Amino acid sequence: MNQPIPVQPLPLAGIRVIELGSNVSGPYGTWILAALGAEVIKVERPDGGDDARHWGPPFWREAATVFQAINRDKSSITVDYKDAESLAALRRRVNEDADVVLQNLRPGVADKLGLGAEDMCRDNPALIYCNLWAFGAKGPLSDRPGFDALMQAFGGIMAVTGEEGQAPVRAGVSIIDMGTGMWCAIGILAALNRRNLTGKGGVIDTSLYETALGWSAYYTVDVQVTGVSPKRCGSGVRGIAPYQAYNCADGYLIVAASNDRLFANLARELQHDEWLDDPRFADNPSRSDNREALNAMLMPIFKAETRSHWQQRLDHVGVPNAPIQDAGEVIAHPQTKALGIMQDTGQGMALTGLPISFDGERPPLRNIAPDLEK
Repeated sequence: MNQPIPVQPLPLAGIRVIELGSNVSGPYGTWILAALGAEVIKVERPDGGDDARHWGPPFWREAATVFQAINRDKSSITVDYKDAESLAALRRRVNEDADVVLQNLRPGVADKLGLGAEDMCRDNPALIYCNLWAFGAKGPLSDRPGFDALMQAFGGIMAVTGEEGQAPVRAGVSIIDMGTGMWCAIGILAALNRRNLTGKGGVIDTSLYETALGWSAYYTVDVQVTGVSPKRCGSGVRGIAPYQAYNCADGYLIVAASNDRLFANLARELQHDEWLDDPRFADNPSRSDNREALNAMLMPIFKAETRSHWQQRLDHVGVPNAPIQDAGEVIAHPQTKALGIMQDTGQGMALTGLPISFDGERPPLRNIAPDLEK
């Protein structure tokens, strides 16, 4: 008789997390933990809940889609922070039941409510407490709130995003919020491992600003070496050419000839072997310095044919390339479907799963984002 294959528990099964906060950064961090199997209890205000519930249109099931995307796999409770009895019950719940707290309340609020790291870790030494700040745990701006766009601006990212000579551009996704949520999850996982060794919890601090600084790491080195502020390169990147989007007959195609071998393959496929003898294009630093002249030659060539035409030819000679797809095209692409990362809710909506698999299996969708308690 065949025995059933045992179902492996998710990596964080048995870990209980309390989320204090709203918007994107903290909830994205706790969603990572939830997708890994932790029990995440989201604490919301009774008067409207998480602000992100209202960040629409579009909406689905009476909550904004951004809320649905990053709060799946959680449960929710409402707590009136102005009610002493409700607040005391929440403190008891943290002390008695929680393994982890992640908070991204406005600076100073958690301490004022008696829910800050010092109070909670004193009462529960095994607790892992993660503070997600705007500008950081210390410094002259530590008491200020912050949002993703502010940090893309203040941290230098918008200064290098967009086309040179045009207005700065914010990245189209919340890279600072979601990136900081990832740092929270990484820190919490490390602290859980340390607790397994020592039995002690501890306090983790990270911030939106520190994430922006982390993402800007090579630009902050660049300016120290050159003394010159980096320029915006549009769809390209500093230091590599050709490596950007080119407008074809039916849309844009990214072409990434990121080393001398790939550039030689590109030049030969485009029937411009003479480029290989041109000192302006002799190596990558030369091509980077002369990218405008190189692009002036490449642009009309790519414009003459469709993306699929160039994809086929560039694939044939091993030059990496990719069309710029919109969200609908991404969902419909066979590669996306093959990965199984879009997970069906059974209610006319698919949500993006965790970008990690364990032993070939992606953590499943366990439940959609919770409704707000009435």
